[in-house]
Amino acid sequence: MEVRVSNVRKEFDRFPALRDVSLDIRSGELIALLGPSGSGKTTLLRLIAGLERPTRGTIFFGDEDASNRTIQERNVGFVFQHYALFRHMTVADNIGFGLKVRPSAKRPTRAEIRRRASELLDLVQLGGLEKRYPAQLSGGQRQRVALARAMAIEPKVLLLDEPFGALDAQVRRELRRWLREIHDATGHTTIFVTHDQEEALELADRVVVMSQGRIEQIGTADEVYDTPNSPFVYGFIGESSSLPVKVEDGQVWISDRPIGLATPELADGEAILYFRPHDIELLEECNGCIAGTVAASRRVAGTRRVELEIGGSRERIEIELPVGHPAAQKSRVAFRPKRWKVFPKAVEG
Repeated sequence: MEVRVSNVRKEFDRFPALRDVSLDIRSGELIALLGPSGSGKTTLLRLIAGLERPTRGTIFFGDEDASNRTIQERNVGFVFQHYALFRHMTVADNIGFGLKVRPSAKRPTRAEIRRRASELLDLVQLGGLEKRYPAQLSGGQRQRVALARAMAIEPKVLLLDEPFGALDAQVRRELRRWLREIHDATGHTTIFVTHDQEEALELADRVVVMSQGRIEQIGTADEVYDTPNSPFVYGFIGESSSLPVKVEDGQVWISDRPIGLATPELADGEAILYFRPHDIELLEECNGCIAGTVAASRRVAGTRRVELEIGGSRERIEIELPVGHPAAQKSRVAFRPKRWKVFPKAVEG
């Protein structure tokens, strides 16, 4: 099922939670809505679900305007962060609940509901646990049951709101792999909300990066990580270092000297240089590069993070080096980013 969000705005007490958002989701695609708290990602998910109505704009399921249809009429499966399982029902009854409450004309037989629940339990790798209650399951198992319940109604679209947010890191990693396998096996159009960039980059076909009620960028994991299109995306996705610079005649300058980076497409003026701490080349000497004094050095897993105070600007940045690299102990380090982006400095006010 294709989903299309067209120029949607959503206000709460006149506060715009979404500002004219448009998004096309292909049938069978796994999409991540990624952003910090308050970015609008959960509001967008709830609008697609039918739990909220847009202030303005349209939501299409296929060619049909679904903007004013209920969650039942849209036939979506919804998985919440905290499972929302019925504690007094067995696992099998939880999974079959959505089928049991259908109008009698559309309700499967009891035998069919039991068969469907059994199939889904096998799919989510919980076969044999149908008679247990939610309190007898681990957090990861409860979330698998919640997903099976959402899939039991054979939804047109599967929606997940921070599905692994209540789980510890190891269980989250295991369930991420498992969810991708389930998606590939079933082919549901799936949209999930997360603030965890690692989760989004690992799982999704495309990532929708959101900030302050707007979509900043849409792309594959490689596209949003390697070619961020705004300062926000560069700072939010992965780790980044930034330096105030100026552009003169298509060259990037720090203080009174060029640093060997060309930006012919940018107009002269103040700007900000962004790069990844690991994506640099060290230089012995240079006429045009970035140079700084080691202010701090610390071990981070298999690498060493070196904090440099950049001469002339008093700015501090981080670069990443191999653990035993001698440059980490030097008082002065020169380098140049291998992959970088310069954005014009935003005009304040």
